[in-house]
Amino acid sequence: MKQLLIALGLLVTAPIFVAPAHAQNYPWCEYIGGTGGARNCGFVSFEQCLESARGNGGDCRMNTQYIPPAGPHPHVARKH
Repeated sequence: MKQLLIALGLLVTAPIFVAPAHAQNYPWCEYIGGTGGARNCGFVSFEQCLESARGNGGDCRMNTQYIPPAGPHPHVARKH
């Protein structure tokens, strides 16, 4: 029984060691409390970021670390 549990544990944890972790890369950041406060760069659209920032005193800015994925992209007007 002990060997079965060890084998099951190895089987469950194996995918963790196979694929490297990558940070999420999204184009919009919410700044809460100005530039010295918290930052959440997990937004796909400006509107999504604004919905999150609404009511908590945050504002939205373009993510300066954003690198779009390779391939063709439709032209989208960006707000500043």
